[in-house]
Amino acid sequence: MPKALPVTRGRKFLQVLEGARTIFLRDGFEGAAVDDIAREAGVSKATLYSYFPDKRVMFMEVFRSGLAREAADASALIEVDLPVEQVLPFIVQIVSAHMISDFGLRIYRVSVGEAERFPSLAQEYYESGPMLLRQQLITYLEKCVRRGELQIPDLDLAADQLIELAGVTIHDRALFLGAQSIDKDLLRKVNRSAVEMFLACYATGRQRKVALVD
Repeated sequence: MPKALPVTRGRKFLQVLEGARTIFLRDGFEGAAVDDIAREAGVSKATLYSYFPDKRVMFMEVFRSGLAREAADASALIEVDLPVEQVLPFIVQIVSAHMISDFGLRIYRVSVGEAERFPSLAQEYYESGPMLLRQQLITYLEKCVRRGELQIPDLDLAADQLIELAGVTIHDRALFLGAQSIDKDLLRKVNRSAVEMFLACYATGRQRKVALVD
């Protein structure tokens, strides 16, 4: 993969980033015009290029910034020193909420849509988003294993399973029918089932009695 080009931060950096986010999510990478991004951000093209050396760097910075906010939420929970049956429902809620959010759906569509023509972009997105979340979960699950709360022979697989369980039904439905097709009852049911199934498979002793959060 080509070495990442530097990003310059300054007074209008966030303004430019927000404008780029709007256009990229609307038009995708190939369809996004630099003129449109500059216009949306309310800056000149010269100002835009002073922050981002090319469109590819701008594209990835937009998604990195959004994914970083999601990752920060997950990281905060992972650091909480509470029993797994109390923390896991919140982790599942964060993962599922991202999957059906407007940003989550749009970034998924754009990254998949551009993957064939721009494989390096798809790889960067994967490393900045799904792979980072997966690694955070592995770290958390490993801590639970050390505390004797979980018995997991394959941490990598377990992290993948938890992510998939959090998106059962709701991710595909949101992609094809829109997030409005998912009501609170369905979301709660999916979250509850994800936690119950995961703990039924991997929990030890009292952790099988799940404390669910509505």
